[in-house]
Amino acid sequence: MKKKSILLAAPILGAGMIALTAAPAMAHDVTGSYWSDLGEINSSGATGEAWIDVDGDMATVTINASGLAAEFDGAAYPHVQHIHIGAQGVCPSDEADTNGDGIISTTEGGPSYGDIGTTLSVGDTDKSPAAGLDLAVAPSGDTISYEETFEMNHETRDALAAGTAVVVVHGLDPATQPEGATEPSDLVPELPLAATSPALCGALAMAPAGGVDTGVTAGSNGVELGAVAAGGALVVMLSAGVYMVRRRTATDS
Repeated sequence: MKKKSILLAAPILGAGMIALTAAPAMAHDVTGSYWSDLGEINSSGATGEAWIDVDGDMATVTINASGLAAEFDGAAYPHVQHIHIGAQGVCPSDEADTNGDGIISTTEGGPSYGDIGTTLSVGDTDKSPAAGLDLAVAPSGDTISYEETFEMNHETRDALAAGTAVVVVHGLDPATQPEGATEPSDLVPELPLAATSPALCGALAMAPAGGVDTGVTAGSNGVELGAVAAGGALVVMLSAGVYMVRRRTATDS
């Protein structure tokens, strides 16, 4: 077995998607199944579906998606994905591109789908908004087969109850986007705008009676880039050092 390590170096000048703000603990009982047909944003060419089965405070989240960006700097493209909450509970229309650069950025989409309520990370890892940009625990590649069971926070459960929970999968191929895709991201200037912008989006609603048999296995690992959110609010982290992002891939000899 041969292993390759890819190191990316970038000074951290800013970190974080839109983070969850503090909210009263309501903790609705939303036991049941929820579903969304994930539609493309920014002409990503991707398609997908999402299912959430909730039993008390435990949730099983399943995402199947294909047609996503395949590679990032020679490695499988990491696609951070979240359940966004606290806004209109819809996906943004083309009018959300307020600066007219041809790309709906994450922040431009925020008034439609809201803040990060839950990070849909891979494995026994942080599912909180603080992990929103942790590429090491994001599924990667052009196809996602994701299934995780975890304790869902009350903010996200409340959004399911209110009908304002939205699944968003991020990460675009700059080659398929307008020229502005290669401009610095509004979230992480060391990355191109395409890397942090939404590719798929779908509002969650109660699933049809009987649910859906997904037949999904766990997702794959991605690359790492830190994101910090403390006290439920967005934190901008300044660093004079260099942040090393390591992705380990394995190929058969």
